Amino acid sequence: MRYAPILRSLRCFGMSAKESRDKLLFTPGPLTTTLSVKEAMLNDMGSRDEKFIKIIKETREGVVDVANLTKPDDWTAVFVQGSGTFGVESIIQTSVPKENGRLLVISNGAYGSRAAKIGKRIGVDTAELAFLEDQWPCLKKIEEAVDDGVTNVLCVHSETTSGVVNQIKEIGDVVKSKAKDSIFIVDAMSSFGGIPIDIEEAKVDFLASSANKCIQGSPGFAIVLAHKAALEKCEGNSRSLSLDLYDQWKGLEKDGQFRFTPPTHSILAFKKALEELKAEGGVEARFERYRSNQRIITDGMRALGFETYLAEEMTGPIITSFRFPESENWDFRTFYDKLSVRNCLIYPGKVTNADCFRIGHIGALTNEHTEYLLGCIKEACAEMEL
Repeated sequence: MRYAPILRSLRCFGMSAKESRDKLLFTPGPLTTTLSVKEAMLNDMGSRDEKFIKIIKETREGVVDVANLTKPDDWTAVFVQGSGTFGVESIIQTSVPKENGRLLVISNGAYGSRAAKIGKRIGVDTAELAFLEDQWPCLKKIEEAVDDGVTNVLCVHSETTSGVVNQIKEIGDVVKSKAKDSIFIVDAMSSFGGIPIDIEEAKVDFLASSANKCIQGSPGFAIVLAHKAALEKCEGNSRSLSLDLYDQWKGLEKDGQFRFTPPTHSILAFKKALEELKAEGGVEARFERYRSNQRIITDGMRALGFETYLAEEMTGPIITSFRFPESENWDFRTFYDKLSVRNCLIYPGKVTNADCFRIGHIGALTNEHTEYLLGCIKEACAEMEL
């Protein structure tokens, strides 16, 4: 009887009872996807075929539509084969000038630090302005760090290390007021499509995301939303051939084709995922579902005695970090396994200054799924005598 409501809600999301045997992924990605998104990948397509080229064009335009821009013609979407990190690296590779380029990375988690590592690895003059993982970046310190010598600034919007959502509009204002010709890069890997973002108001030049996050497609490629005027200035900058975002864009614009083998099946899944995002009611509706999932879990976990790592006002609807309980019976591996056998997968912690675990709220997960997870957690706690 326990699984009956879960099967019903899975069917509402386009999943059959058979498909419901997949475990529910309460993670920041890859995510639980609908059966219809999976089914979209059950077709082989020629990468140079006109039908597939048309799909590439439609999905690129679909990304610009999701961004809800006031001047959409000023923007373009470029797909980069690989994980989301490939997209972030392609932006850094391509947008930082070879001559006198300086990258400032604002970080308060692992993914900001990874961006700084990318810059240093490829030989870019890179500085990391690091803050604690349970703090918002300090605007005053950012203002002090940005000067006319800084050509590019990068920050993460939703930092899934902790679950914090950073104030990109305020950061963008500081960046452009101190270095108006600088390029502002936002890693919106786990927020684009799931949290409303006013990209133009935040003065963003490049935004990175991924097919398998809030748009709820399949892993396989990164998404870069670029302001054309900024991208036009990037010719010849890239230190890499395969991660040259400018050349990738020019190739797509020329004949609609990828320069190298495209992730055909993932793009087919992405096309379906974009349709389902629109049918759900767009970004605002998806944001409300994610936020509702987050509230159910947070309220329920607090009732069980768990504490959140972040202050409530800092936590977004993507993923929440919970501190380990102070009990001699606590063991995360045991807790994880007890949830896994009940078909729920959560994530271990990633912050460096506390013992935590994380629960994600995104993907094709309903409030009913979240209530089910909470019930499984209650059972696990009782069995562990927490």
